[in-house]
Amino acid sequence: MDFLLNLDLKELVQLFGYPGLFAVVFAETGIFFMFFLPGSSMLFTAGLLSSHGLFNVWILLPLITLAAILGDSTGYWFGAKVGPALFRREDSRFFKKEYLERTRQFYERHGVRTIVLARFIPIIRTFAPILAGIAGMRYRQFLTYNVTGGILWGGGITFSGFFLGERIPFLEDYVTLIVALIVIASLIPLASEFRKSVKKKTVEL
Repeated sequence: MDFLLNLDLKELVQLFGYPGLFAVVFAETGIFFMFFLPGSSMLFTAGLLSSHGLFNVWILLPLITLAAILGDSTGYWFGAKVGPALFRREDSRFFKKEYLERTRQFYERHGVRTIVLARFIPIIRTFAPILAGIAGMRYRQFLTYNVTGGILWGGGITFSGFFLGERIPFLEDYVTLIVALIVIASLIPLASEFRKSVKKKTVEL
């Protein structure tokens, strides 16, 4: 574990390889206590590395997209079967009910589009399919949005890294900065929803 902590994201992506990337994407989108895994930043980095020949982008794109779709489907069925128990679960190091509550508020605001939009927001992308299962969304409807989101997020961000890496040769030297910008950008919608939630509670008081 200490060895992994001493590696940067670029080195981790290389170390994981295809199986590891598939597993990380699947886990972050399908297992509720894996919300902390690097999502968008890892996909962009993998795409960037593929532009330098370290991955085959035409293997990487369908692999990542499939992992994202299967992960969300797993989260959906988990929510449908045992999800309600999460609302009764005590907070722990790997789970806080506020994450589920924030996702519920986001879901109420955006409806079924949440399944697509949530892909681009940390934490919410992990809990959105679970909440869809809890809410009893029809699986056929869920799957349509799931596939759309998986393609746009998994394939889109990975291909963006590949596309930019091919056209800007020195881009790899700024991976850390780019990853930081991706993280900040992805947190903006979450911060906005949190601010609206706080404002709403203040008005109610």
